[in-house]
Amino acid sequence: MNNDWQPVVDDGSETYKPKLKCDGKPKVAFVCVHNSCRSQIAEALGKKLASDVFDSYSAGTALKDHINPDAVRLMKQVHGIDMEQTQYSKLLSDIPAPDVVILMGCNVSCPAVPHQHAEDWGLDDPSGQGDEVFLETIRRIEQKILQLKAKLS
Repeated sequence: MNNDWQPVVDDGSETYKPKLKCDGKPKVAFVCVHNSCRSQIAEALGKKLASDVFDSYSAGTALKDHINPDAVRLMKQVHGIDMEQTQYSKLLSDIPAPDVVILMGCNVSCPAVPHQHAEDWGLDDPSGQGDEVFLETIRRIEQKILQLKAKLS
């Protein structure tokens, strides 16, 4: 496993396939500072769209006491997923050691997390913005989940 924190910048390429060595399905960790919005959306969509290829987890380096209510509302509306019922805010130490680490794009220094493959998706935080911005973020995460599924399958 690679212990250096050197994520690749995701260029959207579906042709690159990382060579992972793991028992069973790879564990993918979606990492954001507070684990309250983008990483939670990614975990939920990973479970919905790619659970046949990888196991999805989300975590942060610090916690908020709840998942962003706009993210919860819009994920329920668009995808029928009630993140308040299925998920909760977690620290990196609360999830299994990941094979793949996805940074959501927090532009902060992340702790070293052992991994075999890492990407920085470079997504802006929609918190505090209108529904259109949230919906675009959800759409982009959905696309990236499907691209990741293709890379790991």
